[in-house]
Amino acid sequence: MVHFLRWDNQQQVEWPLGKIVCVGRNYADHAAELNNPVPDQPLLFMKPATAYSEVTSSVNIPVSKGCLHYETELALLIGKPLSVDTNSNPIETIVGIGLALDLTLRDLQATLKQKGHPWERAKAFDGSCPLTYFIRYNPAWSLGDVEFFCWIDEELRQHGVAKNMLFSATALLESIKTEFTLLPGDVVLTGTPAGVGELQGKETIRLMLQHKQNILLDQTFSTCAR
Repeated sequence: MVHFLRWDNQQQVEWPLGKIVCVGRNYADHAAELNNPVPDQPLLFMKPATAYSEVTSSVNIPVSKGCLHYETELALLIGKPLSVDTNSNPIETIVGIGLALDLTLRDLQATLKQKGHPWERAKAFDGSCPLTYFIRYNPAWSLGDVEFFCWIDEELRQHGVAKNMLFSATALLESIKTEFTLLPGDVVLTGTPAGVGELQGKETIRLMLQHKQNILLDQTFSTCAR
């Protein structure tokens, strides 16, 4: 099955969705709330395209799998190849920005970590990455000035400011390209701030993305247990 993302005008993104590269513990306050050490280099893992779920009026979430946490993240849509041989500014490969929920089976993740096992069962299952539509990235923007918010049942739960990331977007892309090539249609999730919590599958979630007080994206949807 091929998945396609959407722009804010509802047009289909030009390339099929590829891999989703994720970054763990990129906000110090989130690392602290889960009693995790702050990494000295980006902590990378991946979700497959089958983890994608389009944010529409409602999103099905697999609460039957166990304790399911939301993690709101700034998402970067890649539009040009980026590899270890790319010498240009990696920011030039970004063509869109949006928001994602990195859904995590928290108890399972803790068990896997204790055993020294990979996280995929807790992070990369089908539907584990709801993604909003994307806004075309303006090269004049400074990504450090981007902020995002997550309200659950009208209560503000998360507020992320990109300049507070431990590793900036530039640093993340520079690190990622040394490990694996990014291709058009790939998405990079840049980490979550403090405020993560459990979902029951009956919430109303509002996600907002803004740049210097200008609202770029504002989506509200309900969660449905499955």
